[in-house]
Amino acid sequence: MLHILNAPHDVLSTKAKPVEKIDQTIKQLISDMSETLINAKDPEGVGLAAPQIGKSLQIFIIKPTPTYPIEIFINPIMHIPDGVELAKEALTKTGKKKKKGVTLEGCLSLKDIWGVVRRYPKVELAYQDETGARHEKLFTGFMATIIQHEYDHLQGILFPKHVLEQGNILYKSVVDENGETVFEELKI
Repeated sequence: MLHILNAPHDVLSTKAKPVEKIDQTIKQLISDMSETLINAKDPEGVGLAAPQIGKSLQIFIIKPTPTYPIEIFINPIMHIPDGVELAKEALTKTGKKKKKGVTLEGCLSLKDIWGVVRRYPKVELAYQDETGARHEKLFTGFMATIIQHEYDHLQGILFPKHVLEQGNILYKSVVDENGETVFEELKI
């Protein structure tokens, strides 16, 4: 299992380099990233980008649910389809109770930090898989959110940048006196 870097770290804020050749070293890196993502707990991860484990390479993997197979993306190029707009609303969390339909975005490199990010509901991605085969695919919903989050990592962008640009609130998760996780507004 690989060590996941925590922000701030230079590689997390630097644009990743393209993978020149998909060789055994890259395949082993993907295998190690997969093991790391599968074993990520508290929180569980749904995606992992190579910069998060200290490699400035354009690779990320996703696993949106425990039973979903890992998907691999090498040298991705993201495109927003014509007519697709950023989500119009981003709900926030208040107090101890979560509002229905609220989704907080987190990151394995930002322990206990959460926020609401308005993302595009659809994205197109051109990429290579671990065999070098090229693909173009449309992703929607939660998959589109994960893709955008991981793609941001390859651009040296962490999600709090979007939270703040969109005028939303960052939260810190803490365990209260009853042992329950609650979210407190992070004062910046």
